Amino acid sequence: MNKNSCIFCKIANKQAPASRVYEDEKVVAFLDIRPLNEGHTLIIPKTHYENIFDIPQELNAYLHGITKQVAIAVKKSTNADGISIIQQNGKAANQDVPHLHVHVIPRYNGQKMPSFSETSEADKEKLNQTAANIRKHV
Repeated sequence: MNKNSCIFCKIANKQAPASRVYEDEKVVAFLDIRPLNEGHTLIIPKTHYENIFDIPQELNAYLHGITKQVAIAVKKSTNADGISIIQQNGKAANQDVPHLHVHVIPRYNGQKMPSFSETSEADKEKLNQTAANIRKHV
């Protein structure tokens, strides 16, 4: 896949819609349209890197610093008991979109981790409301 056909590159370049919760010159964070839980957020570098093996170390460290900031905001805004942070690399690791991305997933006591294949697309208006709530805490 090249960056011209990559959905995450299109989101980063504002050529595709997304419910954004954070953005700066290097990264963007937005809600997953097929969330495992309400508030499930993805953080991506704006530059196309397929996986962790491709991204420069300095940008990877920056991305994960923003991931922590977003995780704190997601936890506060959703009243989650915990946060799962997932980052998959390659098809064997179930990476669906070949653009480096980190999942920040709110979790609740006693809850079994849902499967990515069990999710359905969320209502756009609900995503926008959730994103606005998270932005208050970023």
